[in-house]
Amino acid sequence: MVRRKVTMVIDPTMCDGHGVCAELFPERVRMDPWGYPIIDGGDIPLQLLDHAQRAVESCPRLALHLVERRQSSGRVDRKERHLSS
Repeated sequence: MVRRKVTMVIDPTMCDGHGVCAELFPERVRMDPWGYPIIDGGDIPLQLLDHAQRAVESCPRLALHLVERRQSSGRVDRKERHLSS
């Protein structure tokens, strides 16, 4: 059985700290004292994927990405892929 795992990652060199991601996806994103996002790196539950995708698509600097890992038979594939927005 293949299980889909999706996480959110940020490219810190692209981020300008607008805070849109934290407003749209507070379940997994909080802001540091300077206004930059801190991403909870855990797997995003299926019921929150739409919210995560909306945050990624709304990032004015395109600094957020969703990354998918596939797990089968108890091991995680080394290959990851960025989900298109």
